[in-house]
Amino acid sequence: MASNLIDMDLEAVRKMDAHVVHPWESFGDTSNNKTIIGAGHGAYVYDAEGNRLLDGPGGMWCVNAGHGRKEIVTAMNEQAMRLSYTSPWSHPTEPAARLAERLASVAPGDLNNVFYATGGSTAVDSALRFVMFYNNVLGRDQKKHIISREDAYHGSTFLSAAVSGKSRDKNWLDTRLDTVHFISSPNPYRRPDGVTVDQFREKLVLELEDKILEVGANKVAAFIAEPILASGGVIVPPEGYHAACLEVCRRHNVVYISDEVVTGFGRLGHWYASEPVFDITPDIIISAKGLTSGYVPLAAMIISDRLIDEVSQSVEGGAVFSNGFTYSGHPVACAAALANMDVFESDGLLENARTLGPYMQSQLQSLADLPIVGDIRGRGLMGCLECVVSKESKQPLDLDYAVGSRIDKYCQQLGLLVRPLINMCVMSPPLCITTEQIDDMVKILREGISRTMDDLEREGVGRFS
Repeated sequence: MASNLIDMDLEAVRKMDAHVVHPWESFGDTSNNKTIIGAGHGAYVYDAEGNRLLDGPGGMWCVNAGHGRKEIVTAMNEQAMRLSYTSPWSHPTEPAARLAERLASVAPGDLNNVFYATGGSTAVDSALRFVMFYNNVLGRDQKKHIISREDAYHGSTFLSAAVSGKSRDKNWLDTRLDTVHFISSPNPYRRPDGVTVDQFREKLVLELEDKILEVGANKVAAFIAEPILASGGVIVPPEGYHAACLEVCRRHNVVYISDEVVTGFGRLGHWYASEPVFDITPDIIISAKGLTSGYVPLAAMIISDRLIDEVSQSVEGGAVFSNGFTYSGHPVACAAALANMDVFESDGLLENARTLGPYMQSQLQSLADLPIVGDIRGRGLMGCLECVVSKESKQPLDLDYAVGSRIDKYCQQLGLLVRPLINMCVMSPPLCITTEQIDDMVKILREGISRTMDDLEREGVGRFS
């Protein structure tokens, strides 16, 4: 790669970037030292000065096919030249129709109906609105309550943020809805002392049923759940948890929404993880991120035939789902998704994820000897290291020490991007990653964590050597 990958002077770009309000912007932080990325190829990105960095977070869980795939870019270009846009209200397009059929063909069970959105947040928002619409059509105007979980993340629109359970994200924003309820995070690492994983699972499932009964089954509309809680810290629920929760939902006529924004499209080695990994066929699946491998925004809500049939048969003359977006089913985005799926198939990316997922998990476990690493968890090509004051206390190294950001800073100096989440480091690399690149990632992580421990010792936070 060239030594200079941007068209302007780096400091000039930084000065202009000061006008950008970034997601999750801290307005008390006046520094402007974010790494500016200039290019990407395969599993790597290159900063504006030409330094190569292994893309540990895969963008933001999304660059599943890898950077610089000409097939996807060519498909977008050709579609834009042929037809850049037409109204999704009035005129179907071939790319949107072809993609819907293809998504239905790889979705589990009777999930055959595709509603397009612009990102995970708007797809979740649409799913929640659809559930409200569904119950209104069926004459159940009280059945509007939603159950979610602590540590869950479902998006940044008002509705999707309201059902997100990450407490720090709610510090400065109004997200409370009286119709949203939270049950415990299914994090085995944080289960009570003396409780087995099986007992923990049973307790969680009972809590879901108790919450439905407390609110009233006639009032609870849906349970929304990520198969793995991604931004909450790659929390993998106990084995059998999702299947048991689905059984509870079926018993009380509660719609089960599987938020596969992260776990879908190969992250766990399958198009969708719900059925092959977690043994569930939900009522609605949410898809985004890897759907286009981040090349252009697109999301999909995939709805079961059962729900569609009930709505269709309940109102004479039909009922209008008054929800949609200017860019729903955008033809260029749909062309990108189709080309993305072609790349998955031609390069065997699902198979690669199934093969290398266990290898990445085993290599991450080799970092368990590091004193501040309290928990290492994950599945497939997504993993998390949680840093603690001591392994015995499990007390997190919190925001005061910005331990995740420190580790990321050192790792960047050594050639790796890490996604820091307070006291955690998250990895979700492109699915084209190799064993050698995984080895490099883990080697750099070890050094980045070691340097961070040295810093913390010098600052008197603790002794880790």
